[in-house]
Amino acid sequence: MTHTLGELAALLGGELQGPADLTIEGIAPIDQATPREITFITQKRFARLADQSRAAAFIVSREHAGLARPLIIVSHPYLAYARVAALFAPPVRRWPGVSDLACLGHDVALGEGVSIAPLVFIGAGVRLGDRVTVMPGCVISDEVVIGADTLIYPNVTIREHCTLGERCIIHSGTVIGSDGFGFVPQAEGHVKIPQLGTVVIGDDVEIGANCTIDRGALGATRVGRGVKIDNLVHLAHNVEVGDHSFLVAQVGVSGSTKLGKRVTLAGQVGLTGHIELGDGVQVGAQSGVHRSVAAGETVSGSPARPHREWLQTMSHLP
Repeated sequence: MTHTLGELAALLGGELQGPADLTIEGIAPIDQATPREITFITQKRFARLADQSRAAAFIVSREHAGLARPLIIVSHPYLAYARVAALFAPPVRRWPGVSDLACLGHDVALGEGVSIAPLVFIGAGVRLGDRVTVMPGCVISDEVVIGADTLIYPNVTIREHCTLGERCIIHSGTVIGSDGFGFVPQAEGHVKIPQLGTVVIGDDVEIGANCTIDRGALGATRVGRGVKIDNLVHLAHNVEVGDHSFLVAQVGVSGSTKLGKRVTLAGQVGLTGHIELGDGVQVGAQSGVHRSVAAGETVSGSPARPHREWLQTMSHLP
């Protein structure tokens, strides 16, 4: 797939500085790009590599508009990079229709253009929206509902009665709707509490590989619209994640904790149960949060405290 520099500038709404008919065949890092590829500068430290780069053209901010190379000048180079990368990304390979080697239960409803690969199991009463893609080795249990244009990569398990919205992406190895960790300790052992709830996931959610989202003990575990979850994240029963939140790798959220909208949990953050984080809260990597946090706060450390206070404390340790 090829595009001209002029076409890319029009797509990005950027200012073109160079030949509009220059052919671009792909996108690559500044130190690896070939004369057939476009690259980008998102930080000042990369600008010094421009003279040595073999790239055909650059996506830059106004700050770097003086480079004597073909340029597309935009206000947000990183966003522009994402859009161009999507343009050159190879399409996901889809099985044509429903494979004869897939197993479908009774009363399954399939929308138009659904793709179901070999070795998929789909239980009774499942509802798949238009253009849903289910790759090999997936298990979708009874009464699951999946919205249109959702992509489910190989070896995903979605347990009974869960609901996924439209345009979701679920990566390999993830389990949605597993039992929450609920037990009553007794002298003779631990008595299991049946997990009777479900999981409800909104539109435009992406969940990384090998994540686990437990079903509610009663009621639902909820993941809001536009949430992005990295690999190896665990959400316990009845957790609620607000719209457009961002959960980085190895985050663990204990049961019944509620996250507001646009919350960011950096890598390896742990949250205790039954607390609330308000809208826009940011939590630094490897922090342990044991209390509720008001909207807009940034906290770090274990136990988590205001970020500036944590930095001052850490400065004294050496």
